Amino acid sequence: MLFQAVGLGLVVSLVFTEILGLAAGGLVVPGYIALFLDQPLRILGTVLAALVTYGTVRLLGRHILLYGRRTMVFCVLAGFLFGSLTRYLLVFNDLVGLGVDTVLLQSVGYIIPGLIAYWMMRQGIVETLCTMFMAAFIVRLALVAAHGGHLIELAIG
Repeated sequence: MLFQAVGLGLVVSLVFTEILGLAAGGLVVPGYIALFLDQPLRILGTVLAALVTYGTVRLLGRHILLYGRRTMVFCVLAGFLFGSLTRYLLVFNDLVGLGVDTVLLQSVGYIIPGLIAYWMMRQGIVETLCTMFMAAFIVRLALVAAHGGHLIELAIG
């Protein structure tokens, strides 16, 4: 299913770029995000890592000359670092009152937060996130339709 999601994400990203003129956070990002739409804490962890990466690279840009490929490399490296750090953040979820469940607030992948942050720098935070989520929902809808109306547990790895 990973190959299908990434392939559909590539097509949807290309269509969005051509029609809207906005990138969906990188070519492979919508496919990966679509696979995890049923895990909102993973999505939240990814967006938080991307926002911290964005802020860090913007701050570094005040002291280091960042442009072009160098910006991309710094975004991916910082996204890798902050995406890795999200694997250690804990969120306690006690919505039903049955006790405290520990849930990891980890990002999707290691490169995805950096790619999202890079496109945030290029086209804006709101534009990138909205385009990314629209593309991810379209990919998820196509995956659900292709699999008979439901998705079984996603095996990634």
